Amino acid sequence: MARHNIFGHKGEELAFETLLKQGYTIRERNWRFGKNEIDIIAEKDNRIIIVEVKTRSNEIDDISKVITPKKVSHLIEGARAYLSYCKLDKELQFDIILLTGTEDNLQIEHIPDAIMPPLKTY
Repeated sequence: MARHNIFGHKGEELAFETLLKQGYTIRERNWRFGKNEIDIIAEKDNRIIIVEVKTRSNEIDDISKVITPKKVSHLIEGARAYLSYCKLDKELQFDIILLTGTEDNLQIEHIPDAIMPPLKTY
């Protein structure tokens, strides 16, 4: 596995552990729909939480550079597919977990409701 993949995997593991500690139920990890993937699908307070995890060695000063409109579109499409597949009628929430630093010292920032899709998209 390439070094950047190992770094990203470590970030996803820390994001997973963080969500568990915050009382989230993890429903899926790396859920695939077509060519796209949702990093973590969680549940809390009767909401389905779609979590995008980004791990970087440098500070992220502009979130729009790592979460592009195309990525948002894929997340919304995947969330719709997941709700349909599981026959769920629950409110959706789109969160981002940013991890920055080195493999031995990652800073974690959880941003709830970070992505606000248009109301009629799901």
